[in-house]
Amino acid sequence: MESLFKIAEASANFILYFMGFLSIASFAIIIERTFSLQKLSNYSKKIGLKFKEVIETQDTQKVPELANFDQAIEGRALKFGLNHISKNSAEGLDELFSSFKTIEKPKLEGNLYILGTIASNAPYIGLLGTVMGIMKAFNDLGAAPGQGNEVVMAGIAHALVSTAIGLGLAIPAVISFNFFQKKVSLILANIDASKDLCLMFSKTNKTLKEGV
Repeated sequence: MESLFKIAEASANFILYFMGFLSIASFAIIIERTFSLQKLSNYSKKIGLKFKEVIETQDTQKVPELANFDQAIEGRALKFGLNHISKNSAEGLDELFSSFKTIEKPKLEGNLYILGTIASNAPYIGLLGTVMGIMKAFNDLGAAPGQGNEVVMAGIAHALVSTAIGLGLAIPAVISFNFFQKKVSLILANIDASKDLCLMFSKTNKTLKEGV
């Protein structure tokens, strides 16, 4: 039994350090995805205005120029689609863009799966730390019976820190994860605009130069 309490004491301390590491990892992922996705969103806004101009003016001759704006994912998708229809017409374009989304999605998500894992498990890790801390508190009470409630209350207060850290880690991680997933979905949805421009270009231009 004594060895079990020693394990609980060591585990309580280890869990606190582990959650500190998870906090750093979570913060790093949030910062990295914020800058990366914001950069892509800015490029999307720029090319989106040009897409709108082409659609409103029906000037499809500008479509190949937009395909050269490869900083934006829409530009890369457009180039991908124009290369396809220059060789195969518009047949299979839906499948092509579906494949393009599948390829690009992991790049957009980056390490979001790690952030999602932290968000869903941090409260449980914190709770485990609290349980281990409470076990340590009662073990300390047994080792120093004369001190009574003071030892227990101090130990429990220290143990509850793990739960607080776990919740404090999980809440921003959940919010950030959902925000980034929404951002990724919006960027992927914009790829459909590239497909529509490819179809428009295919219908109004019967011949395409090779390797647009």
